[in-house]
Amino acid sequence: MILDTYVISEFVAVNPSRKVIDWFSSVPEDGLYVPAIVKAEILLGMEFLPDGRRRSILQNFVVNFLIPYEQGRILPFENADAAYYAQVVSERNRQGRPLNGVDAQIAAIALRRGMPIVTRNVRDFEGCGITLINPWEPTS
Repeated sequence: MILDTYVISEFVAVNPSRKVIDWFSSVPEDGLYVPAIVKAEILLGMEFLPDGRRRSILQNFVVNFLIPYEQGRILPFENADAAYYAQVVSERNRQGRPLNGVDAQIAAIALRRGMPIVTRNVRDFEGCGITLINPWEPTS
């Protein structure tokens, strides 16, 4: 399963969702992956923060959460993903629902690997042919 920025950011929220924490605790951690572009978004968010408590919390989070993923669970956007990127972007444009470049990269990485995306941002990934998991919503 691929974690997007919304899910990872929840862990440093002032009041993180209990549903997300419970979901995360219920799945095997070794089956969770982070796209490199998501890592970049997290690091960029940290760079925009002024020095202080919030930035310190985020820096500690990056060390404690993301670093263990460095052992083969950070997924790069690779050459083979390019065709999936083009497919997803063109399909969403045909639907009249353009997809931004970051989400298109995440979608391409997920499609090529046959992996679901864990996100709160389901609307932006709908119509991409990807299984979506929203841990904020109850499952039926």
